[in-house]
Amino acid sequence: MNRHAQAALLFLLGATVLHAGATDLYLRYVKAGLRPLLLLAGVALIATALATLWYERRRPHPAGHHHEPRISWLLALPVLALILVAPPALGSYSATHTGTALQKPLGFPGLPATGTLRLSVADYAGRAVYDERSLRGRTVRVTGFVAVDRAGTPYLVRMALNCCAADAQPVKIALTGRIPPVLPPDTWLEVTGTYTPRRTKDPVNNGPIPYLQVTEARPVRAPSDPYDETWNT
Repeated sequence: MNRHAQAALLFLLGATVLHAGATDLYLRYVKAGLRPLLLLAGVALIATALATLWYERRRPHPAGHHHEPRISWLLALPVLALILVAPPALGSYSATHTGTALQKPLGFPGLPATGTLRLSVADYAGRAVYDERSLRGRTVRVTGFVAVDRAGTPYLVRMALNCCAADAQPVKIALTGRIPPVLPPDTWLEVTGTYTPRRTKDPVNNGPIPYLQVTEARPVRAPSDPYDETWNT
């Protein structure tokens, strides 16, 4: 692989990173807050590629021709994979094989005094375990995907990110009440219901999993950002 090919590969990688950062594709890899750094990395790669081409054109070339090892072309494989294969978001398989990541937050923001509360999975789970008074007598609406454990218990789940998809962990809510008779894993649901003091323990790590008393559940499309960043705030 000569320097022209190296520069072309760097340019292609930079353009791919920029494309991912400019669209929702990057959300399959990292949390939303890292978009500026991703765009900056793409610009830096493209600038490096252009600088490599400029340097190569200006430097004197020896009479003999030097051959780089062909194995270096394997560096192109990650680029092609990034372009051609967008990985699916982590789903029910990961959720049922990983213990809940629910942790006690430092505090909870205030809630509207009236009306249905639209909460994330992590927010409902955290309040149901550590601040149940804020949920008593309130109707809540939560969106997540379905996971079913070996005992047949259905959960509403969001995978929580600390940085990127590699460190994603699930936060789970157990469902009871008016549950649809068929709940295919990985189906996204918008669930409306009320707080119940009932809890269970995660079969993987014995972490706390609160229940939600379901009054209505309807399938919805998966969100553009399938991950949740709020569980450790």
